[in-house]
Amino acid sequence: MDKIGYYILRGTTWLIHLFPLCLNYLFSDFLFFFTYFVIRYRRNVVRLNLLNSFPEKSKEERKQIERKFYRHLCDTFIETLYYDRISFEESKERVKFLNPELPISYLDQGRPVVVYLGHYNNWEWFVNWPLFTNHRFYAVYKKLRNKAFGQFYYRLRARFGAVPLERAATFRQLMEDTQKGIPTFSAFIFDQTPRINEIQYWTTFLNQDTAVLVGAEKVARKIDAVVVAAHPIKVRRGYYEVEYFLITENAKETAKFEITEQCTRFLEKIIREKPEYWLWSHKRWKHKRPKE
Repeated sequence: MDKIGYYILRGTTWLIHLFPLCLNYLFSDFLFFFTYFVIRYRRNVVRLNLLNSFPEKSKEERKQIERKFYRHLCDTFIETLYYDRISFEESKERVKFLNPELPISYLDQGRPVVVYLGHYNNWEWFVNWPLFTNHRFYAVYKKLRNKAFGQFYYRLRARFGAVPLERAATFRQLMEDTQKGIPTFSAFIFDQTPRINEIQYWTTFLNQDTAVLVGAEKVARKIDAVVVAAHPIKVRRGYYEVEYFLITENAKETAKFEITEQCTRFLEKIIREKPEYWLWSHKRWKHKRPKE
């Protein structure tokens, strides 16, 4: 069944690539209507997340964000399928890095660099970083239960030279590279919900008590990495820009959870500026902070 599911996905990407992306957005518009009005995919989850995150906004303001989010979610789905067969040239045209020299300058010095990303805009498209540099790039991921989707996304992320790296193997691999003097650029999506038995740090995020993954910080401090945060910007449908911001040049010198807190504040800031581009359908706040 897993193999069948994988080939169905690949077949779907072949059909999508019979047409330019601009025409595929017509299907995205239909998908939005079906997802939002017919099956109402996770509408209650999205509305509760928006209500708790933006209690100061009116009901109508939150509803506008909600609809924009579902439109963007459908675009992201179509774009991800389209990306499976996108050319090198088109990928470089659709995703531009505004200041690639920031991480590259440290990589050229032989320093490891860790970049923090959230589920913001189309994060799957940013794995084309190897098209802009020869340095080793790891896309750190969490293994999916569905093997068909897992195989599909693994292939997608590796298309342009990125090395998908399963989260459990990250520390060992980056430590080994550091000891060998191999500079690496590693991307961590850090706004996922930790398992209840893995929670080590709580903070306030979008007006709510939030458990935050700290694995990226632990790795960064162990290898004394340079840490940057990425700000993905949606220019228009199918076109993105990414700007990097320096968090610290020496992770080992930071206080415990300092990097995690700074990157959480960074992500919160860009979400508040354009909230429709974050993944509101994610059950981000399913764990409750224990009382002291």
